[in-house]
Amino acid sequence: MLSQIGLLLVTGVLAGILGSILGIGGGIILTPFLTLVMGLDIKYAIAASIVCVIATSSGATIAYLKDDMLNLRVAMFLEIATTIGAIVGALLSGIVPTGFLFILFGGFLLFSVVNMIQKLRGKSAEQIQSSASNSLAEKLKLNGSYYDKVLDQQIDYQVEKVPGGFAMMFGAGIASGLLGIGSGVFKVTAMDTIMKMPLKPSSATSNLMMGVTAAASAMVYFFSGAVLPQIAAPLALGVLGGATIGSRIMQRLKPVVIRMIFIPILLIMGIQMVLRGFGVIN
Repeated sequence: MLSQIGLLLVTGVLAGILGSILGIGGGIILTPFLTLVMGLDIKYAIAASIVCVIATSSGATIAYLKDDMLNLRVAMFLEIATTIGAIVGALLSGIVPTGFLFILFGGFLLFSVVNMIQKLRGKSAEQIQSSASNSLAEKLKLNGSYYDKVLDQQIDYQVEKVPGGFAMMFGAGIASGLLGIGSGVFKVTAMDTIMKMPLKPSSATSNLMMGVTAAASAMVYFFSGAVLPQIAAPLALGVLGGATIGSRIMQRLKPVVIRMIFIPILLIMGIQMVLRGFGVIN
């Protein structure tokens, strides 16, 4: 029993570190670990992962807020789209062919891989982006700034293609409601690829948004009895500590390193979703 708790704590720490650095919550690690390594039923594994997403969000968001890394206005604006999309997705469950959605969103992730590789091959993976002023972003006060500890300077950035980012997050919400997948990857790629935000504030902002989205799902799993305290509690404690550590590490990493970690994750998820869409894997 003690060895199991220790294993869950260590796994939680690792998932929390990776999740807070990339803004993806850590569920991509925890669900396969719980099902494949510990032999847990998928329902209980997903429930525990969702609880841990809240822990990741809480641990990382506190640090990112303190350091003024995340964009609070972008988070609240895009969360409207995600929430509405999740409700629509739940209502459309059983009507829209899920295979089509898997292919659609898998294709977007693969497109994002190509986009990130192009950024890696550019002059600089993350220079100060001199983007054109966006009137809607200015009206909503979405533009922001953050202090980059690697470059040792304050970076001001402007948000582009606000409607496109909002539409992408609406679609990600639908996917979450219909397919039961986490949308952390979509949040980061929507801000980075479509809205042209720098990767660091994109990851930080995604951490806050994931907690809001996961909280609603966690209540459903809790009242259905799918949350097992003996699994979720040690995992959440480990994730909380790992997220705090990861939020510190992320600020010391070069954006090019974060992209190099992110690209294989996007590639694997994109291929899996396309294959599931075509019925090659379950």
